Amino acid sequence: MPTSYTASAIETERLRLRPFESGDLDVLFSIYSRPDVMRFLYDEPRSREQAAALLERKMAGRSVERDGDTLSFAIELRSTGQVIGDCIVRLLSAAHRQGEIGFVLDPAHQGHGYATEAGREMLRVGFDELDLHRIVGRLEARNDASARVLERLGMRREAHLVENEWIKDEWQSELVYAVLDREWRTASGAADP
Repeated sequence: MPTSYTASAIETERLRLRPFESGDLDVLFSIYSRPDVMRFLYDEPRSREQAAALLERKMAGRSVERDGDTLSFAIELRSTGQVIGDCIVRLLSAAHRQGEIGFVLDPAHQGHGYATEAGREMLRVGFDELDLHRIVGRLEARNDASARVLERLGMRREAHLVENEWIKDEWQSELVYAVLDREWRTASGAADP
């Protein structure tokens, strides 16, 4: 794995994935304050102050140097410049070359393939830039839409952990999806490094 990696803007066909900026508070709050967005996430809908703290963490997520470091990207529509969500790639273990991806979208922009497009780039960064061997995606088992995105990305369901976490006053179950670097390269037509 490279000793370190620093995020910069990435352009896809329809999206610009860029590091977070201080001016992103309003849009981050508008997304993370919604009960329907937070339904399958660990936290309750965020207050403006909590969204500001989240933004600080996301703005700090510009480089990966050690286990637990997360690259955070705002998902922006190239056509309008509007921020519609965010996506991450996290280094879980440098020794084992393991990472994780995640994404959150404003419900008004779900169902258009944006999460898949952003997720594809997070896999590329994980495999090409961070030299990861395996990347996972974890989600609450009732989150069918996110499961479909991970499947479209070529990730396979490896585990269904039944009622493994007590969250929001209920037992919740977790699905774990994963893909290996060689599987991703074969499916995407990417050359081996």
